[in-house]
Amino acid sequence: MVEVSTSILNIEKGKEADTFLKLEIAKTDYFHIDVMDGKFVEKNTYNKMLENSEYIKRISNLPLDVHLMVEDVKKSIDDFLAVNPNIITFHLEACKDKSEIYEIIQYIKNNNCKVGIAIKPDTNIEEIFEFLPYIHMCLVMTVEPGKGGQTLITDMINKIKMLKEHIDNEKLEIDIEVDGGINLRTAPEVKKAGANILVAGTAIIVAKDFKVIIDELKKGINIF
Repeated sequence: MVEVSTSILNIEKGKEADTFLKLEIAKTDYFHIDVMDGKFVEKNTYNKMLENSEYIKRISNLPLDVHLMVEDVKKSIDDFLAVNPNIITFHLEACKDKSEIYEIIQYIKNNNCKVGIAIKPDTNIEEIFEFLPYIHMCLVMTVEPGKGGQTLITDMINKIKMLKEHIDNEKLEIDIEVDGGINLRTAPEVKKAGANILVAGTAIIVAKDFKVIIDELKKGINIF
């Protein structure tokens, strides 16, 4: 079963409440919270995402899927634990060494939250293998993190396949989330490669009917 995590990154200012409600009615599975600090990536969405997360928790029971694109991972975890997220995902590349990665994994778990690790397009998929038994999700970035509306880097399809093959061989129970350039054209390919959670922002938010797009993304059917 493929799930959809809708990125709220590019929701029009002033229409947040209406959009969140419509997304819930359309049965998105998660609200995807793109947290950027202006350092790890150029864009800074930190305060905006914290405010939106706090608001979502007041009006919705849908889970928050928090993606930290930040340098100070520990501080960001503390800030976003306050909104009771379902999962917090941090970047492998934001950590100085393996011991820090393990420390962060345990810290998130100790705070009763699921944990994910994200990798950028240039990071070899093998670098994450040793951490997979200890986390709930691996997020494969199929674009460079930090901007919405980018085109999926097709070379990343093979990376997803390699990850899925390793997970199956090791008999691990872990989600594969894919973020970047996901739309009705690319969804079937990433699903076939092994992804079971699709992050989509632009493809959903610009649509006239959120439910139509979300349903099609879950099916993974190429309608073109």
